[in-house]
Amino acid sequence: MTETKVVVVGAGPVGLTLAMDLAWRGIDVVIIESRAAGEPPAVKCNSISARSMEVYRRLGVAEKIREVGLPADHSTDVSSSTSVTGIEISRLALPSRNGRKAKAPSPDSWWPTPEPSHRANQLFFEPLIFEHAAQQPRIQILNRHEFLDYVQKSGHVVVRLRDLNTGELKLITGAYMVGCDGGRSNVRQMIGATFVGTAQIQRVQSSFIRAPKLLALLGPNPAWMYFVLNPRRCGTVIAIDGKERWNVHNFLYNGEEYGEIDQDWAVRQILGVGPEFEFEVLSQENWMGRRMVANKMRDGRVFIAGDACHLWIPAAGYGMNAGIADAADLAWMLAAVLHGWASDDLLNAYQAERKPITEQISHIITDTALAVMMQRRSVPADIEENSAAGEASRKTLGDASHDLEIRQQCSAGLNFGYYYADSPIIAYDGEAHPPYSMHEFQPSTVPGCRAPHLWLEGHRSLYDELGPYFTVIRLDPTINVDALLKAAKERALPLKLLDVTSSEAAGAYSMNLTLVRPDQYVAWRGDAVPNDPIRLIDLVRGVSRIGEALAA
Repeated sequence: MTETKVVVVGAGPVGLTLAMDLAWRGIDVVIIESRAAGEPPAVKCNSISARSMEVYRRLGVAEKIREVGLPADHSTDVSSSTSVTGIEISRLALPSRNGRKAKAPSPDSWWPTPEPSHRANQLFFEPLIFEHAAQQPRIQILNRHEFLDYVQKSGHVVVRLRDLNTGELKLITGAYMVGCDGGRSNVRQMIGATFVGTAQIQRVQSSFIRAPKLLALLGPNPAWMYFVLNPRRCGTVIAIDGKERWNVHNFLYNGEEYGEIDQDWAVRQILGVGPEFEFEVLSQENWMGRRMVANKMRDGRVFIAGDACHLWIPAAGYGMNAGIADAADLAWMLAAVLHGWASDDLLNAYQAERKPITEQISHIITDTALAVMMQRRSVPADIEENSAAGEASRKTLGDASHDLEIRQQCSAGLNFGYYYADSPIIAYDGEAHPPYSMHEFQPSTVPGCRAPHLWLEGHRSLYDELGPYFTVIRLDPTINVDALLKAAKERALPLKLLDVTSSEAAGAYSMNLTLVRPDQYVAWRGDAVPNDPIRLIDLVRGVSRIGEALAA
């Protein structure tokens, strides 16, 4: 029988990230994955959010990730057009990989982060983090193994699995188990969780194709994504490798069923090519856009994360990235408990924090997706006409499309604006959290918000200077924080003191002291150490709950 600290079911991006984060924190992990090592993943997620890239920066793999995906000089523009080869009606200009390095101006270049988003399909991204995870001595990946079931015992979980090559049954014991096994999650079903929401919103036909001759038809500056609007067929086309492979999404509507639509014809209408144009279908998938959130994310020592606990239409490309946020939240909590300085009650905060956020984000994303759907269903009949009326229709539709695309592709709110409003391990002080939308947010140190990023003297990222667990940021070096540091030491909670000058903070931090959690979220703030600092330390490590503000 194999023994480990955490068993992770599923070696997709969420499971791999969780394992990497746990290993980074000194926790042994076994990952169970039915696919063979090196087996290509599905062609799904196309964008790694800035918030996810901040996580990968901490784990030491961000620079490697930025080297994969589109060619270095390929733009990441989003073009709205009557077909991929047709009339462009608007374009959202976004930098290439080299443009990012050169700090080219863009609608998202103002973001307060050391790591802007990165366009790379899961086909390239997942193998890279798989390789990185496989190199970590604390991670063991069991490929070609099927998760069967588990039994919770006192103090541990016994997991049963099957070697798909030999048929041998095996057992693994772990202190905890996490199901990162996708939308059809067996672990979700086994913990008795159910999806709640809207099961059917949008039917989609996806075709992953190889079309070597398409790039030559796109002009000198091909886009990364084409948002196609015409009266016959609407869809989205995404450049996978910037050379010859493309993913074509054909959106069904007006009650259309999958079998009613000639998929070859639909692809040609979206591309804007005739029957003579040659392309190879690499894979096809019919899928349903949904808005579903699991009614619970934990049962004792077993958790779920990623698609196992939330599914929605991939507007803004935020499905995988929400799962990565789950992983970053859960990893530090599990590590804190396993290292012995936090109570098991700390783990209650995972569902208390992530479930309301995923519920809220699911509505934000679905509202945007519905607006896009309405736009597709009302494309003017004259959109392709060479006439004044056609030009007017293209201008109106193009402006609306550009507005929708900038909200999705430059989604600062989804990256940085969400906050934890009702967590049992955050010391709230009565100030309201600032509002946010998909596109907009206001940096804030209100407890529960993401700690505002700063560039410190010498162009050092504040996030690089934070400790691996808790950090107290001090703006006034004359404030004595010895009592807080002593309380943390007494409870064995790792706490780093980081002095930041007022000029470096530039008004982003409203109080002299800010306690930042391991996931870069604000746990507490004040102008002086609380009168009873041990109460604060016990709160953030999950030992006690206090409803009132901590007095200084």
